[in-house]
Amino acid sequence: MDIKRLLESLTREEKIALVSGSDQWHTAPIPRLGIPAIMMADGPHGLRKQESAGDNLGIGQSVPATCFPPAATCANSWDRELLAAMGRAIGAEARHSGVSIVLGPGVNIKRSPLCGRNFEYFSEDPYLAGQLAAAWIKGLQSQGVGACIKHFAANSQEKWRMVNDSLVDERALREIYLAAFEYAVKEAQPWTVMGAYNKVNGTYACENKRLLDTILRGEWGFQGAVISDWGAVNDPTLSVKAGLDLEMPSSHGISAAKIRQDLSTGRLNERTLNKSVGRVLELVAKARAKAAAEKPDCDYTAHHALAGRIAAESAVLLKNTGGVLPLRTEQRIAVLGEFAKKPRYQGAGSSLVNPTRLDTVLAVLDQAEVEYQFAPGYSVETDELDEGLLAEACRAAQEADVAVVFAGLTPQYESEGYDRQHLDLPPNHKALIERVAAVNPNVVVVLSAGAPVTMPWLGQVAAVLHTYLGGQAGAQAAVDLLFGKVNPCGKLAETYPVRLEDHPVHEFF
Repeated sequence: MDIKRLLESLTREEKIALVSGSDQWHTAPIPRLGIPAIMMADGPHGLRKQESAGDNLGIGQSVPATCFPPAATCANSWDRELLAAMGRAIGAEARHSGVSIVLGPGVNIKRSPLCGRNFEYFSEDPYLAGQLAAAWIKGLQSQGVGACIKHFAANSQEKWRMVNDSLVDERALREIYLAAFEYAVKEAQPWTVMGAYNKVNGTYACENKRLLDTILRGEWGFQGAVISDWGAVNDPTLSVKAGLDLEMPSSHGISAAKIRQDLSTGRLNERTLNKSVGRVLELVAKARAKAAAEKPDCDYTAHHALAGRIAAESAVLLKNTGGVLPLRTEQRIAVLGEFAKKPRYQGAGSSLVNPTRLDTVLAVLDQAEVEYQFAPGYSVETDELDEGLLAEACRAAQEADVAVVFAGLTPQYESEGYDRQHLDLPPNHKALIERVAAVNPNVVVVLSAGAPVTMPWLGQVAAVLHTYLGGQAGAQAAVDLLFGKVNPCGKLAETYPVRLEDHPVHEFF
């Protein structure tokens, strides 16, 4: 594509169309000039491609794709090569599905353990987040698919994210909140960067010229396009002037009318508009060139195995006293907790992946012909205690040599769009652990959660294996870890306070 010639050939209306999406997921095509639309889809721990108009909240169904462990999980691996392999696999699936840009990775800093989207971010540490993000981006883009690193910048809470103003002094901004972005941009050159919803020091991120132009392009040498988070544009003219290139999704003519008016009054000049249009054209040209090349292999069976390896490498053994782990098949084993049957394996919101298959602990144990007694102990549909379920679980624990309790945060606790109110487990999960520990000294707790939780029962149990959110193959990984087929070598990528009041931001978040 001859960008200069195209800019000269485009009408003003066509230019206005190109800086806004044509629908939920596509850029605007210009058929008369041979400019195609390109498709984007959510990530970052798996492809969320929606065939229809779709949505950006994870409500609608998407095509099946490998659900890898989310960022909070795989950060515990501290393994660049593993993240690069994950990126390559997601890139192959995206190319196979006709997707040009995957919206990920998320590198926002975990300012508070209460942020409802922390499962989608790597760490509270910018060096770790930047290193892993760069590896993921390189892996993805090696398959001819562009990454969209997000959410730029200082977007560390979900509640009020559309209007929140992140007030950050210069040193904290540079050393904490921008550092992961800086490293990943300089090292991996993602095709796109996503502007955040929030304000940064009084100016919306998508209108912040200092962020998008002075720092991102001027200081860091970013060569790609800047895309808005879905619905993050407040004033499209101010966004274009600040260096935002593409508003997503379509505003159904609202932004076009505003830009058209501002071009006529001189509030926006066509030369500035041309800069954004040119960068969109460069993005489309790059995507089209890659799409025309030979497509990489897409082996979903191999990707499932990779997802399991990432889950196993990322699990963290928090406690193991008396040699209770690894388990032995000749032991009488009680498997307790509904998560063993209905696993919690990913977060909720725009990164919700429709898995190609889903392992469960009970199915894995059955396949391995391991004898066990199962009791659900709680319902995943409610937080309320069920005395009948608790009593059944305690009876199973009393008859067992070891009781393995699967517990953690249910889906309503962690999601895009809202934050957690506390760090505690659901009351029925906490009660199950405490009741079972009272009748069996050999209790192993397998935690499934995308963020820190309080553990007042820690002194009552023999072992704690934290699997975080294991993705679609996480159950196989958990069983392999419990029985010693795999060594639990993960290390926590974030701090676990004993109680919320121990965290330094608890008064301000």
